[in-house]
Amino acid sequence: MSVTESLDSTTAAPQSREWRTLQRVILPGTADQETLPLYLDAGTSAGAFGAAPTTVRDERHAAAEKSRNGGSSARFVDVVSRTATEVSSGERLSFSTYFNAFPASYWRRWTPLREVRLQVHTEGPGTVSVYRSNARGSLQHVETARVQGTSDSTFDLSLAPFGDGGWYWFDVTAGSDPVAVKGAEWVTDTRPRIDGSVTVEITTLNKTNFCINNLRILGAHPEALASVKEIIVVDQGTEKVADAEGFGEVAEVLAGKLRIINQDNLGGSGGFARGMYEAVKNESDYVLLLDDDVVVEPESINRLSVFADYCKKPTLVGGHMFDLHDRNVLHTFGEIVNPYIIGPDEPNPSQEMRHNFSQQTLRETAWMHQRVDVDYNGWWMCLIPTQVIREIGLSLPVFIKWDDSEYGVRAKAAGYPTVTLPGAAVWHVSWIDKDDLVGWQAYFHTRNRFIYALLHSPYEYGGGLVENSLKLDLKHNISMQYYTVQGRIEALRDLMRGPGALHEMLPTKLPAIRAMAKDYTETQFKTDVDDFPGVRVAKLPRRGKGMAVPSYVKLVPWLAKNVARQIVTQVTDQRQSNPETIVAHQDNKWWRMSQFDSAIVSNAEGSAASWYKRNPKLVRQLLVDSVKVHGDVLRAWPRLKQEYRAALVEITSIEAWEKTFAAHSENGEN
Repeated sequence: MSVTESLDSTTAAPQSREWRTLQRVILPGTADQETLPLYLDAGTSAGAFGAAPTTVRDERHAAAEKSRNGGSSARFVDVVSRTATEVSSGERLSFSTYFNAFPASYWRRWTPLREVRLQVHTEGPGTVSVYRSNARGSLQHVETARVQGTSDSTFDLSLAPFGDGGWYWFDVTAGSDPVAVKGAEWVTDTRPRIDGSVTVEITTLNKTNFCINNLRILGAHPEALASVKEIIVVDQGTEKVADAEGFGEVAEVLAGKLRIINQDNLGGSGGFARGMYEAVKNESDYVLLLDDDVVVEPESINRLSVFADYCKKPTLVGGHMFDLHDRNVLHTFGEIVNPYIIGPDEPNPSQEMRHNFSQQTLRETAWMHQRVDVDYNGWWMCLIPTQVIREIGLSLPVFIKWDDSEYGVRAKAAGYPTVTLPGAAVWHVSWIDKDDLVGWQAYFHTRNRFIYALLHSPYEYGGGLVENSLKLDLKHNISMQYYTVQGRIEALRDLMRGPGALHEMLPTKLPAIRAMAKDYTETQFKTDVDDFPGVRVAKLPRRGKGMAVPSYVKLVPWLAKNVARQIVTQVTDQRQSNPETIVAHQDNKWWRMSQFDSAIVSNAEGSAASWYKRNPKLVRQLLVDSVKVHGDVLRAWPRLKQEYRAALVEITSIEAWEKTFAAHSENGEN
């Protein structure tokens, strides 16, 4: 039921009920114009899913309009302020967007609320129309109210139909004159379970520009800090945030809330564990963990903390990750761990990775209307109740990789779920712009993946993990990524040392792994491919055709033949002295690289390249070592499983981490 009150001649009577804002309409600032499709949607059929133009001319016009406006026909010129916009005469503006639609199914599932109120404040003649969707992505019109003059429209909306999925949103249509949308919010008169306080923690390593920018953003939005008790930057780098240009300015703006902690590089897990520890010590109700290489949407802090306040029980609440370099692209809508191979999986089989909202809006994306339940949320942005920390401990002491997924699954096993909340997000450097699974990071991926399996795998001997890991070693080996394979072998050797060695390895393992790199040509980067010897083609492609991945039918014999060549066939002098080809990073696939003896390969960032050289002796040695160490792990699995599970409480305890912090913190804490 809606109520529209015109305030032209009378003032609305004060209400006795106390209304609390769950989510308000927000709009981007001038510096973020390209992200407008995440906030506003203005199409010719704003209320229809996947509405197609009726003619080819309409289609071309719509495409041109989208291109001119960063993918959306909404116009930034109509944005008036952080919370207000204008709808031109005869046009329709929809708030069915990532940041402004209301994720009703999440509130239905995780909180006791069964009704919300939408309040829309307008000036001018037109209509306000409310829509909802279901889990299948079908649209349903709920109600339309006519407005004129200065009006407050209210809609009382049930959450009952949203058991499996669905959103609410509203559209505003202008008549012969423009309509100003002064603001809108989704509210309730139900009191939350708690009114929680938040410690915001940023872990950083030599990314001072990112840190200063995020602190500046937070300082410019004091409304986002209403529940924030403290902002802590755990600085583990040599380029100190406190010495960076602009720090004095942001420190003054955030006076009384900002604190810098300097400590040795204990990795992401050491930095985030410090944030957890400090939030417990200062008696905050939550800690909000943030990566350093992000740009934060400050309203997300309010949304995460308010949602957590209303959850039925203490709940970890995380935000989504958008691509910092392609800012309308969503990384994923939710994440789970495949329990058999211990790898990432998609909780909604129909979801698409890297969805681009500038090309397909929320209304047009049916799969996004099914609620996605997750195992964990990445620590690019994750709110954790300190009650959970007191009960299950801090992060695993594993430096980087798998700390966030392990913690989410550990919390889930203790009865504390994780929710990835739509409408809360950061922009983060994408994984596709990083060599995330090769090089020094491969050590931490491998060791910590096995630690996760020893702690949480429901399958005997880790299910398919060992087989999958052996296959990965083989792929890297025949791709001439020998440093990566050696790091993975070292990871399993360190795994065998047991959980007692994890804390002591935190500050020392990264330098040790990086020191190994000097022995491998594929780790020696140069900025220009012309800095390497010229390409000399030793073998022409068969019938002039390029390389292709072998079919499943031919894979086994093809692989056997290729591995035999890698082991036995010596590399000619020509291929040792000159690369056979230049390979772009996106073409660096195992089935292609395994057919070369020598190649120049770009890194993920496109900023440098290195020379991959086949070494049969090294291939043989790494194959033997890989098989041996995997066999050792399998034979020791029952013992290792018992040791790691027995030690989990101790190695993640506040007391154990307190000793590590004391040994690796600088005295000059700001």
